Amino acid sequence: MRIGVMIGPERGDSARKISRMIADVEWAESAGMDTAWVPQVPSDFDALTAVALMGARTTRIELGTAVVPLQAQHPVALARQALSAQAATGGRLALGVGPSHHWIVQGMLGLPYERPAGLTRDYLDVLDAARGGPGPVDVENATYTVHNPLDLAPVAPLPVLVAALGPVMLALAGERADGTVLWMADERAVADHVVPRITKSAEAAGRPAPRVVAGIPVCLCRPSEVDAARERANRILGEAEISPNYQRLLGYGDAEDVGDLCAAGDEAAIAARFGRFADAGVTDLSVRLLPIGDGREELVASKRRTREMIAGLAAELR
Repeated sequence: MRIGVMIGPERGDSARKISRMIADVEWAESAGMDTAWVPQVPSDFDALTAVALMGARTTRIELGTAVVPLQAQHPVALARQALSAQAATGGRLALGVGPSHHWIVQGMLGLPYERPAGLTRDYLDVLDAARGGPGPVDVENATYTVHNPLDLAPVAPLPVLVAALGPVMLALAGERADGTVLWMADERAVADHVVPRITKSAEAAGRPAPRVVAGIPVCLCRPSEVDAARERANRILGEAEISPNYQRLLGYGDAEDVGDLCAAGDEAAIAARFGRFADAGVTDLSVRLLPIGDGREELVASKRRTREMIAGLAAELR
């Protein structure tokens, strides 16, 4: 199992966000981490722009988006942006995409949230045609009629990972993509729900074994502080739980909320949790650093302790 870290979004003005993200990815590469995953949240920095900036300051680490919502832009526009970012990173982009959630697409963007699986399939038709360039992107399906010239081509194979939570989307991810990016999936949900469905679909389509990227919060702390870490996870990360998609995914596992998903405790406890995710079939773990403490100095120190411990575990699991 490969270990990566989530980088961004960061609070503060745009200039500070950039310097923080670059400092974090430089640390991740120097520490030997396999991947850095950049979330795309509705109110913050553009993930593919961040990937391009990080690519200019690194040479080895894979840079992934987790994930770009499909409804927010036309597939030709996303293909152009992704191929540009991939070139800027020297071929190190893993493009994570997904149909997002009703409270973002409908509630924030004012767009219809209909047929998310069908939209994703039609969207992938256009992305796949663009990834086959350079040349014209000619696709006509139920959603898109595209006849667009495109002079860009991938500088290396461009993996596409589809956020998939339910059975239909997991089957689609196995059939059409290189894997899936998860959030709010514990070990049992991965082992009993995600892996069997996406693997079966990939095998039926004659595709390689899919990547399964699972995101979890992690906090290195004393056993007496575990409850505080879980409470903090629920306080700052729990807003996603309002999505019916995540509620259904939680139902496939043992976790009731993001606090239960959090790997918190001493190094042995966190290593054991990582091992359970590996045993469940996770190929890539995306760590969301979760510092605890009173005040900025304690939070910064907690973050540093956690990430140094994770770097050590990554080396052991590689």
